[in-house]
Amino acid sequence: MEGALEGLCSLRKELVMLTVYAPAKINLVLEVLGKDNDYHRISSIIQSIDLCDVLNLQLDDEISFECAEPSLKQDNLVMRAAALLKERTKCDLGARIELRKHIPWGMGLGGGSSDAAAALLALNELWGLGLPLSKLARLAFELGSDVPFFIHRGTALVEGKGEKIRPQPPLPSTSFVLLIPSLPRIAGKTKQMYSNLRVADFTGGQFVEAALSCLRAGRPIDHSLVFNAFERVAFDFFGELGKYRKMLEKAGAPGVHLAGSGPCLFTFFSGRKEAAELFSGLKRQGLECYLAFPSAK
Repeated sequence: MEGALEGLCSLRKELVMLTVYAPAKINLVLEVLGKDNDYHRISSIIQSIDLCDVLNLQLDDEISFECAEPSLKQDNLVMRAAALLKERTKCDLGARIELRKHIPWGMGLGGGSSDAAAALLALNELWGLGLPLSKLARLAFELGSDVPFFIHRGTALVEGKGEKIRPQPPLPSTSFVLLIPSLPRIAGKTKQMYSNLRVADFTGGQFVEAALSCLRAGRPIDHSLVFNAFERVAFDFFGELGKYRKMLEKAGAPGVHLAGSGPCLFTFFSGRKEAAELFSGLKRQGLECYLAFPSAK
C-alpha cells in the first residue's frame, strides 16, 4: 500500500506542470522626480510587450533552477522569488524551474524582474496558495522595484519607488521595433545609471501627465511625448550608443528612444507595415532587433 501511495505521489509530480510567459517592458515615459534617502522617486508609464521569456515549472520536493545562460544561474531572481514565497507562506512543496531566455538581458527591458514576477504568479498557482495579486505585488517589491509592475502587466502608471501600480487604458495600436546594441553587459548597471543622475535630470511629472491625457482619451502617444530621465546618462555611459541611434534614424525610425536604463533603443509606429519594413531593413544589416507588440498579459 505504501509503495502504491508513493507511486501516486510520483505520478502527481509528473502531471503537475505549468508553462508561463514573462513579458519584456517598455518605459514609454520614465521620470525621476527626486531622491529620498537611498531611493529615487519615479513616475513612469510602462507597457508590457509580447517579447517573452518562458518558465517551465514542475512540482517537486525541493526548489531547483535551470537556465541555458550560465551567467544567469548565480543568484537569479527566480530562485530568490521562489525562496521568498516558500518562506513567507511556510509552504512545504518545491518545484523544478526551467528558464528559457528570449529577452536580451542587461538591456533595460526588465527581463529578470519579469521572470521573478512570473515565478511568483506560477508558484502561487502550482502550490495552491491562493494569494491575491496585492499580496504577491508586496512580495515582488522586496525583490526589486521593477518586479511589482510585472505582477499586473499591461499598461500602467508606476509611481513611488516602483511599488505603486495604477492600471491604465490599453495602448492604442502600436508596433515596436527594438534594437539591441552590441555592447558589453554591465553588472549593477541600473544602480550606476541612478548614481550618475544630476538634479537637472529630475522632472516634475509633466511628461507623464501629458502622455496619460492621450491614453485616457484613446489617442496614440506621439514620439514627442516619450521621455526618459536616463537619456543623457546612458549616452554618456555607453560611448558607442550614439552610433546605434544614427543607424535607427538612417533606417527610417520616426523617433529613437532609450528603453529603461538602456542600452536597448526602440522606436514605434501606429501601423504594422512600417514597423515590419524597418525591422527587415535592420535585420538585413545583421543587427539584433525585435518586432514587438503591446501585451496585456
